[in-house]
Amino acid sequence: MNKIKAVALNLHDHNTYDGVWHNQRERQTRFKHNLPYRAEAYAHQSDVLNPSDYRLNDEFTKEYFTKDDDSILAFTYTYGGVRMSKPELLEGVLKGHDFIFDWQPKKLWDHYYKDGIYFIDHHQSHAAYAFINSGFEQADKLAIDGIGNRYRCCFFDKDDVMTDLSDVLPIGWLWNHMSNLTGFGTLGAGKLMGLSAYGKKNDYFYEIFETIFAGAITEKKQEKYDYIDLKRYRKEDLAFTLQKFTMDKIREFVYPLKSCNNLCVAGGVSYNGYMNEAFTKKWTNVHVPPAVGDEGQALGVYQHADYVLNENKHVVDTYSGKAYEFEPAEDERVGPATEYESWAGGKGFTWGYEALFWEPLDMTVVAQAIADGKTAGWFQGKSESGNRALGNRSILADPRNPDIKNIINSTIKNREDFRPFAPAVLEEHYQEYFDTNQPSPYMSRIMPVISDKIPGVTHVDGTARIQTINREQNERYYDIINEFYKITDIPMLLNTSFNSQEPIVEEPWHAIRTFRETAIDILVINDWMLIKKATGNGWN
Repeated sequence: MNKIKAVALNLHDHNTYDGVWHNQRERQTRFKHNLPYRAEAYAHQSDVLNPSDYRLNDEFTKEYFTKDDDSILAFTYTYGGVRMSKPELLEGVLKGHDFIFDWQPKKLWDHYYKDGIYFIDHHQSHAAYAFINSGFEQADKLAIDGIGNRYRCCFFDKDDVMTDLSDVLPIGWLWNHMSNLTGFGTLGAGKLMGLSAYGKKNDYFYEIFETIFAGAITEKKQEKYDYIDLKRYRKEDLAFTLQKFTMDKIREFVYPLKSCNNLCVAGGVSYNGYMNEAFTKKWTNVHVPPAVGDEGQALGVYQHADYVLNENKHVVDTYSGKAYEFEPAEDERVGPATEYESWAGGKGFTWGYEALFWEPLDMTVVAQAIADGKTAGWFQGKSESGNRALGNRSILADPRNPDIKNIINSTIKNREDFRPFAPAVLEEHYQEYFDTNQPSPYMSRIMPVISDKIPGVTHVDGTARIQTINREQNERYYDIINEFYKITDIPMLLNTSFNSQEPIVEEPWHAIRTFRETAIDILVINDWMLIKKATGNGWN
């Protein structure tokens, strides 16, 4: 059995994985998408994989990007991030492997392996992660994002042969730049996707996108942006047109490559739930894993090396983060925050509550409170792998409430008011409410809502990005939804990530602080709960 040390050289991948857990660095540093050198390493050591910190500077290179005598160093990297450490790497652990950065694969399992150095391309890592976690014996694999090393989009057929679509389908690059142009930053493509529901097709934007893809407009920032007129045309229409353009190009270039009935998708663009749902109409089975973006790169390179060298398909647990013991001291209480300011609509929201004492968790009490209009911060067990809250670091609310989106966006999340929330639905009931043909356990697909009973989780275009849940996936999460179902006859809860203008909460004290400083009504941490008793609230 080969010992593998996996490193993903990617600017936004702050993860380590040692066969036991997988976690994003931003969860500890509390800075969204922060540069890796802010991170402090912590991990459980094992003889399967020695985890590494993810600092792309001289300190990182010297301390972590090293190869133990008895281990294999497996890695990949992304253009942009690697330039910070490439010289040090080539003078250090990669001395004599200079050409490694120009290496090009032809098939999924191709790799560079010499003198204990194991290297694969960024997009191979995405594809390997999606495929190995799917459980399929054979599948098409699509790896699609803004930029890797040499590629932007690669398709691997059922025989693992690679087709490079980077020149004809740089769709992730386009989303990143349009997101930046519309004010959401280069990492705000998800916001732009949410905004698309408010727009309509605009031929002007569509022609611009075609021109960009044809190469008539270069990647130079100013030249590209000079062609986009947002004073004359709405950004909502840009977003809608970009979504339509994306699907048209996917149908043009990806659909003809189908070689079997199974499809695995990864890379940042695969956070596009509309695209993933469309795939289910072309492929019988579609698998989109939870950590589909660059947060999953360290996993993919590890799984690739483990499969090639050890003939082992190591499937990653959805909840592969860290678990925390929590036992409040006797008579421990949590006092109120004095004031909570919301920037939504330019309003401030002030509220107070009595000091609270911890109580043993009562699922029925929590479910009834949610049914009565309360919001609950839900913290359980190990944190999720990836950027989605899948029931262990979640805020839960009543999907029947038509005002709940505005309430949570303005008094808890402090974010744009157009952004929707997802329903977490018991798997045995999802087709009663949503027009789709297969479960969606990782909140990865957006489909039409076919019921008028859940306006709180129905987007303006009549869709929802659902999470299906069964008891085997997450027993306690299933049970709280089921308790709500018993009370309301609605087999789902609104589920959004447990955070407010920060990364998802990781540790209990993160959850307590967010509870104190926002309008969350109930806090549940493992087997304990707090319920606020308001002493006054109102808009000012």
